[in-house]
Amino acid sequence: MTTHESWRKSSYSGSGDGNACIEIAHHPTHIAVRDSKAPARATLSFPAAAFAGFLNALKSSD
Repeated sequence: MTTHESWRKSSYSGSGDGNACIEIAHHPTHIAVRDSKAPARATLSFPAAAFAGFLNALKSSD
């Protein structure tokens, strides 16, 4: 389990409440993702290499 300090909010989320926000937490072997508006709810966890591939695919789709 991660601590609150290890979560980072997406830079695209903007400020204030009501935004579509996600937070991520980096771990040596995986990346955890959660909804910043409901941090106590479930998180998703991905292998670090798979998440990196996902981000690269998003960046190349611009």
